[in-house]
Amino acid sequence: MKILGLSFDYHDAAAALLIDDVIVAAAEEERFSRNKHDASYPAKAIAFCLEQGGIAASELDAVVFYEKPLLKFERLLANAARAFPRSLPFLKGAVESWFRQGKFDVRPRITADLGIDPGKIHLISHHMSHAAASFFSSPFEQATVVTLDGVGEFDTATISLADRSGLRVLHRYTYPHSIGLLYSAITAFLGFEVNEGEYKVMGMAGFGQPTSVDKIRRLIQHGQGRFKIDLSYFNFFNPTDSFASPKLYELLGEPRAPESPFDIGDRSQPAEPGSVQALSRHYADIAASLQQVVEEVILDVAGDAIRRTGVKNLVLGGGVSLNSMANGRILRELRVPLYIHPAAGDAGGALGAALYHRVVERGLSRPKPLTSAYLGKAYGDDAIRKALKQAAVSSVTEIGDEAAFFARVAALLQEGKVVGWHQGRFEWGPRALGARSILANPCLPTMQRTINEKIKFREPFRPFAPAILSEKATDYFEMEPPRDSSQPENFMLAVHRVRPDKRAVIPAVTHADGTARVQLLFPQSGSRFRRLVEEFDRLTGVPVLLNTSFNRRGEPIVSSPEDALQTFLWSGLDVLVMSNFIIGKE
Repeated sequence: MKILGLSFDYHDAAAALLIDDVIVAAAEEERFSRNKHDASYPAKAIAFCLEQGGIAASELDAVVFYEKPLLKFERLLANAARAFPRSLPFLKGAVESWFRQGKFDVRPRITADLGIDPGKIHLISHHMSHAAASFFSSPFEQATVVTLDGVGEFDTATISLADRSGLRVLHRYTYPHSIGLLYSAITAFLGFEVNEGEYKVMGMAGFGQPTSVDKIRRLIQHGQGRFKIDLSYFNFFNPTDSFASPKLYELLGEPRAPESPFDIGDRSQPAEPGSVQALSRHYADIAASLQQVVEEVILDVAGDAIRRTGVKNLVLGGGVSLNSMANGRILRELRVPLYIHPAAGDAGGALGAALYHRVVERGLSRPKPLTSAYLGKAYGDDAIRKALKQAAVSSVTEIGDEAAFFARVAALLQEGKVVGWHQGRFEWGPRALGARSILANPCLPTMQRTINEKIKFREPFRPFAPAILSEKATDYFEMEPPRDSSQPENFMLAVHRVRPDKRAVIPAVTHADGTARVQLLFPQSGSRFRRLVEEFDRLTGVPVLLNTSFNRRGEPIVSSPEDALQTFLWSGLDVLVMSNFIIGKE
């Protein structure tokens, strides 16, 4: 059976293809369109999936969309009514947008593109898509499934019991009470773009102190697995200009201006009121306070869900489950087996929709556990040579001998060179996991600042991840011994403390609060990335490389050799490595 799953019309449009019980391909549209968080119909991602599967659209048995649009529009109408007549401009704009873009019924667009019978098109609810993506990709036969995001149709979170019979929802949390929307509202308050800047808030939190926890707790009350937003602080029903109400500004002060300078200075010294240092500390403290409270709520919900089901295997889905700091606390404090889908946000809903249709609606077998995120497109050596010729790059060395190749790249990293790494199929999800990565020596104290300022062109508080050989992880990080490649760290989805004696060894990947978002590299992965880290370990005695996504600020992660070359030539990258080609700038 051939099933295509789709997500689009909100953000992170994507396509995923199942052929029988094999996940053949999955990719976000942004990787091809080069429009970050592209929400449009994913024609290019679909074309890739069909090409990767070696099939035509006419051979598809089903196409499954990741939510039910009419239910979503019903929620928009109901919420606008609660703020009427103030919500009239918002409602008018929403209705016009839905008519203009054909959002009420996605089937005509799918039919027009694929030329298939409309009867083959199915709709799955948003949170069931999240739940299915995570559970049916996990190694568990039975699990407690918790989905957390901004909002789907009406749901903002669900608790389900999952087993061979499917997914049974035990509890729903509904709009406007949403952990994701709370986090997004404060993301906007801190001067960042919603659905993009949440990662930045986590980075900023590491520089702050949770001095405003009591204030943040006024925004969301929780206990015994329940949570409730104090809506007087927000403008969720009429968000034309802002999610925030004037009451939020009375509580937290003036919002941070986007692109404001950030420098906390020496916190042991007082900062002059109104100075950059004083403002930076204030906003960092709000970020730290938000993060602490949200972690508490997530732990409460997850713990209650496990008590409710009696099943310790825990599966998380939805965009909030990409909060790697909260995931680290779940592992340490709940001490349960945990699986998180690598594309846990809306993009992953495409795969979840296909999986739900196959396993629940058709009663067919589920795939093997998803332990590799390399589901995107690969580009062969001929494509690389063509791109190099078009770019007229002169400094190119091809090293066919594998041992010599890895020795050379590891030596460049040891010397302090920053390397763009482009290998094989690109990753599924928002994390660069060693297929489209920027790599560097983690032992150099200035490396983090160098990459942020000269290569990524992004905020100075953004941290980088350590990619480490799994068998040596506990030597460097305060974490349980690695279990297998289904755990969150395989997908860079959990934060742990760096051991105090190792912080000076790997300063470039140790965040301001002494933590790191760990990526484990297991021997069974067989990846070229692991082979490179092994060689760097042999050379330096440090089994770690700094890993960050191969892109510049505001751009999607690179996909093709042309994308990689453009980023290489227009940034401060020293070296580009594609397949066995080593490209310099001299």
